[in-house]
Amino acid sequence: MRQNRLAAIDIGTNSIRSIIVETAGSGKYKILDDEKVLVRLGEGLHQTGAISPAAWQRAIEALSRQKKIIDGYRVASIEAVATSAVRKASNGPELVAAVKEQTGLEIEVISGEEEAELAALSAQHNFELDGVRHLIFDIGGGSLELISALGAHTEEMLSLELGAVFLTESFLKSDPVQQAEHQKLRKHVRKTLKASYTGERAGMQCLLGSGGTVTSIAAMVAASRGEKFDSLHGYELLRSELVHLLAMLVRKSDKERRALPGLNPDRSDIIIAGVTAVDELMDFFQVNHLKVNERGIREGLILRGLRRRNLLPEKKKRSWRDSTLEFARSCHIDEGHAQQVARLSRQIFLALAQRYGWGDKELRLLEAAAIMHDVGYFISYSSHHKHSYHLIRHADLFGFTPRERELMANIARYHRKSMPKKKHDEYTRLSAADQLLVARLGGILRLCDGLDRRRNAVVREIGCALGKDVLRLTLGGDEDMSVELYGAKAKSDLLQESCRLKLDLQIQPHQAPPL
Repeated sequence: MRQNRLAAIDIGTNSIRSIIVETAGSGKYKILDDEKVLVRLGEGLHQTGAISPAAWQRAIEALSRQKKIIDGYRVASIEAVATSAVRKASNGPELVAAVKEQTGLEIEVISGEEEAELAALSAQHNFELDGVRHLIFDIGGGSLELISALGAHTEEMLSLELGAVFLTESFLKSDPVQQAEHQKLRKHVRKTLKASYTGERAGMQCLLGSGGTVTSIAAMVAASRGEKFDSLHGYELLRSELVHLLAMLVRKSDKERRALPGLNPDRSDIIIAGVTAVDELMDFFQVNHLKVNERGIREGLILRGLRRRNLLPEKKKRSWRDSTLEFARSCHIDEGHAQQVARLSRQIFLALAQRYGWGDKELRLLEAAAIMHDVGYFISYSSHHKHSYHLIRHADLFGFTPRERELMANIARYHRKSMPKKKHDEYTRLSAADQLLVARLGGILRLCDGLDRRRNAVVREIGCALGKDVLRLTLGGDEDMSVELYGAKAKSDLLQESCRLKLDLQIQPHQAPPL
């Protein structure tokens, strides 16, 4: 038995998912195995009140296979829960008993409120929520869990019978979906939310969603944008994009939906109901932004298991900077050089920010890219800028969206060697606005890498004076800076080209202290 290995199983209305992790004891963990099986446990449940024999058999087979996989990893404990379908079914207790007899798995049937707590545990572990009024939700096949909160303080917690399978079977009978059916579905969701939620709706700043419906929405929107990310965790989208997506979905037949980029064909029959519920949720709370938590209840189970085994340290405030530094240190970067480049980059950024409309978000991207720009050394010196791109793109960085990770990876990639070119696929698949942002921020990083050519932080400060078409930089310090001046001139090309500025670099005359 491996004491640092845990497994979690989430038996939902639509699918059964298992995850196996290994922890280092600091609260962080790595995923060893991730299994998902579509069982449709809630199929016909609304009409009969019981789990069907076919769904029962699919569940037993899936859980038996997952238990064998888990046993192969010799985990110390298994957190297995069943949610809406088993909770609601008249023969739910019999299924739990049959699973124990045939597989040895002890299944805990949890309430809707416990589901909500697990979703909240995962969201709070993954997103910066201090001082932010937000709504966490998890939409499954049978139910919709809601948690409204301010920072870490929960205001209201609800479990509503508004899951994608339940709503589909209750309201959507036609293919393609008839407008009258869809309107009845909308009205039901709206009425249920209004009757159930008693808290203050105004001032909600963002929605954080998990569950198959939410990840499918993100995948379809990303595909429509022409974006390709390895993970959609932290992905952000607008209500307007959700509205357009839903309008497109309801016009299509199930066969047409099955062919849509980003949508798993197994979810095509229930996706309209799920997207409608999320759309009504955003309308009900008048929130324009949706953030995707790709992990949800399963991760909540893992975190709960770590806590029970005293492997989860006391929660401390997490930040993007801590996450960035932790990742950079794991790649054995020269931290003094990284911090010097980040510090100088910040000074030049502030001189240009007003002209280009940059704010805190852009500054955070630049500083993080500066800290991580040399992580590619971890693989090899040769082409380390390209290695940095791939390492940053795939890094698990707290507080950054997939788009932001892609931008930082590109910014770091251009700190040396060639400037952005049309043949660079990673750069050309960015939007035109993001390409320009990468070039300009990458130009600052590239210049500042040259300003620490000897990696000894001799440039103490930079005086910046921005003219109409000239940026004058005066380097201040107590030591000889001729090498740094040469390095900066050699690496000023990207900044000058992208900003259409001539760079005037000078060394501040050294003044002897008064007698």
